[in-house]
Amino acid sequence: MRIVQSRIVCELPPGADNPRNSEGDFLRLSDGRIVFAYSRYTGDDREDDCPCDIAAVYSADHGKHFGAPRILVRASDHGVRNVMSVSLLRMQNGDVGLFYLVKDDINGTSRYVLRRSTDELQTLQPPVQCLPQTETGLYYVVNNCRVLRTADGRILIPAAVHQVGPDGAAYYALSVFYVSADDGYTFSLCGKPLCCPVSSETGLQEPGLLELSDGVLFAHFRTDLFCQYACVSADGGTSWSAPQPSAFSSPESPMKLARNPYSGKVYGIWNPVPEYVGRNADPPGTWITAGRTPLVMADSDDGIRFGEPVMLEDDPCRGFCYPAIFFLDAQQMLLSYCSGGKADSACLCRTTIRHITVQ
Repeated sequence: MRIVQSRIVCELPPGADNPRNSEGDFLRLSDGRIVFAYSRYTGDDREDDCPCDIAAVYSADHGKHFGAPRILVRASDHGVRNVMSVSLLRMQNGDVGLFYLVKDDINGTSRYVLRRSTDELQTLQPPVQCLPQTETGLYYVVNNCRVLRTADGRILIPAAVHQVGPDGAAYYALSVFYVSADDGYTFSLCGKPLCCPVSSETGLQEPGLLELSDGVLFAHFRTDLFCQYACVSADGGTSWSAPQPSAFSSPESPMKLARNPYSGKVYGIWNPVPEYVGRNADPPGTWITAGRTPLVMADSDDGIRFGEPVMLEDDPCRGFCYPAIFFLDAQQMLLSYCSGGKADSACLCRTTIRHITVQ
């Protein structure tokens, strides 16, 4: 793979009463426009559980430019301070499906919901809860751009689930997969929860899914073990191989795998492990890059064997993470990712959308 053109088409920097703009997802609307929905924080703090709504920017010229943002969902609609982590999906009846996390301010739990739109995101129907809660409370993490429609029409949601402790903290992650066979109206647990097979403080975090050409599901997980862990399912997610280290070295940062529907190629976007002797890490007490630099991309014909990665971003003073990808045709794509640096106070505070042409 060779990148023949790469340019930034949209920057979403932090600003007054808007300390963070982060992870999102793309969808093409029925009138041809492309929408990018993302987490837009308000107030003066940028932490994950701080006030956040879901906003969107639109492109009417095939991703060359994006306009001013508008709010799609306010956290106050749910009686909470924070909604975030968007996935967008075209439903089988033509509706737009908007998936996102709703964080409970009181007990530290979270819910994952789907809201459908019959008018291309002008209005939204009431939420359907996709993942269950318990009396003791669970904290779910579902990354942006993660909901997968399989070839047989099912919808799969990969989630990390954390038990909320007495101190309100969310501990060690198990990964679970929820499936819908009725286009998102109901969801059920698919198989058993997966745990990290070796000693780990974090467990299997921020899972992602790719369907290979033979229908096998490939799952990958963020870990604290210097690489993405991975496993496969040959029966649609009912049973999984034991998670094991993959070929993708990685800090504690998510990876994105996606298939281009026009070419069939699979693209991977991730941070290879950047720590080495002599590299300047973040200053003590800061969280600017979080080790999430550089950002690279590689392609594959089968989703298993990948070519040499090419550099997308390599600024050592900024962090690049939580990518989403949208394919315009066989060679062109839009890529979004968090891209903050010291001036933004953290890597999560700024989001970049880049137009890329490959050969």
